[in-house]
Amino acid sequence: MAKGKKLINDPNDVVKELIEGMVETYPHLTYLDGFPEVKVVLRSDIKRGSYNKVAVISGGGSGHEPAHAGYVGEGMLTAAICGDVFSAPSVNAILAGIRAVTGPPGCLLIVKNYTGDRLKFGSAAEQAKAEGFKVEMVIVGDDCALPPPPRGPVGRRGLAGTLFAHKVAGAAAAEGRPLAEVTAEARRVAGMVGTMGVALTVCTVPGQNTSDRLGPGKMELGLGIHGEPGALVADLQPVDVVVSHILNQILNKDTKYVPIKRGSRVALMVNSLGATPMMELMIAAGKAVAQLQIEHGLAVERVYTGSFMTSLDMAGMSLSVLKVDDPILKSLDSATQAPAWPVGVGGPRPSTTLPVALPPAPANLKPVAVRPHELSSQGQKLDSAIRAGAQAVLKLKDSLNEWDLVAGDGDCGTTMAKGARAVLEDLDKQYPLNDAAATVHQIGCSIRRVTGGTSGILYDIFTRAAFVILKEGGSSVTAKTWSAAFETAVAAVSKYGGASAGHRTLLDALIPASVTLQEKLAAGEDPLKAFSDAADAAEAGAAATKTMMAQAGRSSYVPEHILATVPDPGAMAAAQWLKAAAKALLPSP
Repeated sequence: MAKGKKLINDPNDVVKELIEGMVETYPHLTYLDGFPEVKVVLRSDIKRGSYNKVAVISGGGSGHEPAHAGYVGEGMLTAAICGDVFSAPSVNAILAGIRAVTGPPGCLLIVKNYTGDRLKFGSAAEQAKAEGFKVEMVIVGDDCALPPPPRGPVGRRGLAGTLFAHKVAGAAAAEGRPLAEVTAEARRVAGMVGTMGVALTVCTVPGQNTSDRLGPGKMELGLGIHGEPGALVADLQPVDVVVSHILNQILNKDTKYVPIKRGSRVALMVNSLGATPMMELMIAAGKAVAQLQIEHGLAVERVYTGSFMTSLDMAGMSLSVLKVDDPILKSLDSATQAPAWPVGVGGPRPSTTLPVALPPAPANLKPVAVRPHELSSQGQKLDSAIRAGAQAVLKLKDSLNEWDLVAGDGDCGTTMAKGARAVLEDLDKQYPLNDAAATVHQIGCSIRRVTGGTSGILYDIFTRAAFVILKEGGSSVTAKTWSAAFETAVAAVSKYGGASAGHRTLLDALIPASVTLQEKLAAGEDPLKAFSDAADAAEAGAAATKTMMAQAGRSSYVPEHILATVPDPGAMAAAQWLKAAAKALLPSP
């Protein structure tokens, strides 16, 4: 294998230099500068805190140009958050983008259905809400190559059809419509669009070795946009056959991917995956329109052909079909300055484009990170519970890794242990234990400092959501306040992670614990005993994952008979830290 030929400098700088070129090219764009991980393109006319319309924000990994930064402009996106190549952007970058462009009307986050994007945008959304911003989020999963529901929370991937949601939501926002209506428009479009792609080659990631796994004479149907394998490898066929297969899959009446039937009005997007010439795209567009009209009985109202959401230099295309009506067509036709939408770019080019300074976090959301000289009764209990929970996770490290070798990628124990060690290191010097909300916030800071992967971002979301409830409770934090914070935190993990009870995740420990805690407290049970009962429920729930079919995360791709040999490691970790914390609080017999 050899490295692909690229017109780049350092592979690590491609996204930064891409953004620099964009803002020099288009006069209405600028970017946030100041921190290496913050790569945010935004409208240059937006002033922090003063924007009087709903901000529409999207983003994701780079390598899909012109998505996502190419759709920033009046009438479409207000800002785009750029991750590294094929990697979700950081929570800090997303949060910086929200702070930079969101005014009193609030903002809508439009997110493609990939786990990393969902979790990181979700975490940033929760933090922004805690800072007082109005935030809504719409997740787009328009992929029609994967099996239809019920597939589980992994769901359909977000592909080029997401751009229709960008355009319609952007038009609604430009009209000055409120956040609820802008969100509803985006969600409506997301439910009426289907996409499927075909690749003739794999893509070449900057700085990495490449090889064409397809080989000569082969094509791959139903691929994603990150170079991952598709649903089917087949012999290369004429474009008529390829287009027919894709449209039949999108419009399949049995799978019900999209609510389109004979007589419906539709818009068609023919999208290059990066290296497909316009000649081939136009041929495909002509064939697709004919088939939609003649074979499927649809009225094709609009056709968009070009490079809209690519996969670096992959040869191939995707077709997206959107059910439309007069309001959607009006939004699609409305004016926009977004350079990648098929309209011209106007306006004089200024002599310079100045970067925007990264806005600081509000001072009232920076808890005092220092351990008190004297601990209150609450502080002592928090110290004992946190210490016991972290130590329990460390003891479980090897078992978690062994279980995860079967159910995932084998690093759950290592990842959780990193977080536990960070918590123990920070506990003795910078946890404001007499302030419950600030302490929970600081636990999240410890975890974010060292923990990557899905576990890290899930616990990041958990602590952020709990912090909001505890902060609202003020200095008097009762058992019911803790229960409400726990319930809200669990709900946030479910919302952004896409899983729920029975899906073989850490939620199968957390949800029973939350429900049990609420029930016991409502029945008047002693709070410490109620917490102990909740921990027992978590332990039982974690053990039960051994008999569950995985419907989320990497384990959803592992055969059931293999998963049946181990419990879910994330659930076991959650159960054990809860069990240890509860035991530490109960008085000695």
